[in-house]
This record gives sequence, structure tokens and C-alpha cells, in this order.
Amino acid sequence: MTTEHIPTAPTGELSYPKNRLLAASGITALLCFTLMVYPSRQVEAKKTFLDVSSEEVSYTDEQADFFDDLDSGIINVDYSLGDESTDKLLQPTAEIVETAETTEAEQDAQQTVVVKSGDTLSSIFSNVGLSNTVLMGILEQAPKAKRFTNLKINQKLIFTFNIDGTLKELTSDISPLKSIHIAHTEENNTYSFSEQIKQTSTEQQFASGTITQTLLGATKEAGLPYKLTLDLANIFGYDIDFAQDLRKGDSFGVVYEQKKIDDKVVSSGNILAAKFTNKGKTYTAVRYTNKQGYTSYYDANGGSTLKAFIRTPVDFSRISSKFNLGRKHPVLNTIRAHKGVDYAAPTGTPVKATGDGKVIVAGARGGYGNTVIIQHGNKYRTVYAHLRGFAKGVRSGTQVKQGQIIAYVGTTGLSTGPHLHYEFQVNGVHVDPLSHTLPAADPIPKNELARFKQQAAPHLAMLEQSNTQIAMADKE
Repeated sequence: MTTEHIPTAPTGELSYPKNRLLAASGITALLCFTLMVYPSRQVEAKKTFLDVSSEEVSYTDEQADFFDDLDSGIINVDYSLGDESTDKLLQPTAEIVETAETTEAEQDAQQTVVVKSGDTLSSIFSNVGLSNTVLMGILEQAPKAKRFTNLKINQKLIFTFNIDGTLKELTSDISPLKSIHIAHTEENNTYSFSEQIKQTSTEQQFASGTITQTLLGATKEAGLPYKLTLDLANIFGYDIDFAQDLRKGDSFGVVYEQKKIDDKVVSSGNILAAKFTNKGKTYTAVRYTNKQGYTSYYDANGGSTLKAFIRTPVDFSRISSKFNLGRKHPVLNTIRAHKGVDYAAPTGTPVKATGDGKVIVAGARGGYGNTVIIQHGNKYRTVYAHLRGFAKGVRSGTQVKQGQIIAYVGTTGLSTGPHLHYEFQVNGVHVDPLSHTLPAADPIPKNELARFKQQAAPHLAMLEQSNTQIAMADKE
């Protein structure tokens, strides 16, 4: 007969006292009994925190003393039923139970919806369990809440609910800087709308580059935001036709504002100063706000970089046909003067007014198709033809500003493809828009010139960095 030898725990391993093991067995029996009688969420939370393997167990000083007394044999426990004082000591603190329940409730009270194609505010409300009656009540009490109806794909709507399932709050970020909110006040059962703009810090940044193929490509490589590329083209658009004049090797430098939140770039601000070298000639522009609050761009000497008219009514297009009084018409196949410039661009490309003026025609004009004609004072008139359609609010009698979008490129009338036909008239006579000398705007008044130069000096100094950076890049 073989006797089985039961090994003892080797030296260094844990060995629990008998009375501690008996106490644990009693606790387990007591807990099982409690779970059967009181199957509540609170007991479930206690079960989690009383797991002997958990590191989250927390005992009061009184509970710790109790276990010490168990070890020493001072306290004896009736493990069959337990007693009230012992059971109280064995329970975790109320703070832990409440924390567990609060965390779970908070998670259940919030729901995030990501807007998909075809979603409406009404359908989203329905999907989260809110009726159209609630939505209509919100829009009636807080009319500005209609901004929530302008949904964009991938926009996030965060719903917060009360414990009874009613709406407590709805919030959404509509831009990196702005969020909108709807809040419910239980006392009077009303809804209110609010808008919050995040605080940003503004820093000055510098970018420079050289044209190798396109302006867009060069500015992108230099890290200049697309919005500022458009601003750059508009600032120098009076002197440089970016559809025709751009050359490989042209260069630029830009000092601009950059807005941040917590060191994260969220948007760009204004161009503070810029320089552009085109065909060997350098143009400089500095942003300046005069004492009356008017802001514009001026060269280093205070002369205005603006003209009464911009050269190009369509951004980043190409010239498909120039001013030519002896050109053969591509459709009629006869010699017919081309009294303007054609800018080839995709259908729908915005068309800008080249100067301030009054719209005297906005409609169909025979072979010109949809046409806008603007009168600029008594001397100048501009024509925009073959349009797909007109911008909202543009009609005969409308006053428009320089750079304002008035229409969109199309191929109406006698046209072989989408393009803008643009004409420039002086005292009723057609002139070449590309070569005619344009009148300049007023310079900075003499009594503000010293103030301008003082403010412009640091920006002009930053622009000088572009010469150094471009020269170093060319050597590489």
C-alpha cells in the first residue's frame, strides 16, 4: 500500500493562517446568501469590489483592525449566518459603490451621432428616441437653434439625456473654433440656444517659395494654406495676371497670422505682408489699418497696391483667346473682332466683379448667352458672358463690390466649351483688359505715413528672409 505524500509549501511562498481562510469562507457564504435575497445593482457592485483578486478593495481603519483581531483569535465569527456588526464591517465603503453607479449612469446618459449622407435633424432625433414634438418645441422656443439643421457629413452631434430619458443638452462643433448648444431648463421646461467661440492665440508665421509649375503647387510646398494663396493672388492681382504672367523662377514671401488652441493650429488669419517677384520685378504689399478703421494693402512707400480694377475675374484659369480685332470666330467661321479675353475654366467656377459698380444687365444676351454688364461710374464698363448662372442677389440695379462673386462660368450662347468672355470698355470703346493701364487707389495720407512705416518695419524685415531662403534653396 502506497501512502501519497502531500508536499508542503516551499520556503518563500505565501501561507494563509487557518482563521483567515475560515473568515474568507464565511464571507463567501454570506455574500452568496445576500445575492440570492437582494439581487440589486448595489450588491453587484459590492461583489466586484469584494473580489479577493482585485486591487481596488478599500477598507476603513475599523475594518483593518477587525481582520487583525481575526488573525489573533480575539474575534470568533458564526460563519453559518453571520452577525449584523460583522456584516457591516465586511462591506466596502459607500463612496466606492456610489462612484461605480455614477460612472455607469454618466456613460448611459450620453450618445454621439455622426452625420451621414441623407440624415436630417428630424431623422437623427427619431433615431435617438426623441419625437418631432420635442424638436418642434426646441425650434419654436429657440429659433436660432435652426443652425443645427445645417448638417454636414461627419459632423458630430452629442446628446446628453436626463435619467428619465428626456433631452438635457445637445452640442456640436461646427468648426475648430466654434460650437453650438441647446440646453433644457427643467424648472420652467424651456430650451435655450447658445454659441461658444474658443479662445485662440495668434502667432506670426513666414513662408516663402519659388514657382516651378503653378502658384498652387508652390504655395502648398511652402506650407501656405489654400485660403491665403487666394488672398495672395488677390493682393497682387492688380499688377500680375496669374493666368498669363506667371513664370518659372518667380518667387514669393508671405508673413501671415496663424491661430492656435493648445499649441494646435486651427486656422489662418490675415496676410500681414507679402512680396512677389514676377519676371524680374518685385512687388511688395503691407497690410495697414488707418485711424478711421479702413484696412488695405500698400507698398513700402505707402502707395496703394490696389487699383480701381483687378486684372483677372476668374482665379487660376488660363487664357484661351486674347483680345484680337481680326480673329476668326470659332463657331461662325468668319472674321469677327474678339473684343475681350476668354478665360477657360471648369463649369461653375466663380466669376468676380473686377471693380465696384452697378449691374445694368443680368440676363440672356443672344450669342453672349447669360451675361452680366457692370457700369463703373461714367467712364468704365465691364462685360461677363457665356455664364452658367448668376450669384444670389445679382440682378439689374444691384450694387456690387470689387472681388464680389457675381456669376459662374458656363458655356451658354455661341460657345464651344466652358469659359468666361470678359470685356473692358473705356468711354464706350473696347480696350485690351490685359494691357490697359488701370487707375490706382489713393495712397496713405501724409499725416499717417510715419505711423504706417513704424508698423510696417518689422513685417518688411521678415520678408527679407525670403531672399536668403530662396537663395539658399537655389544653391542646393
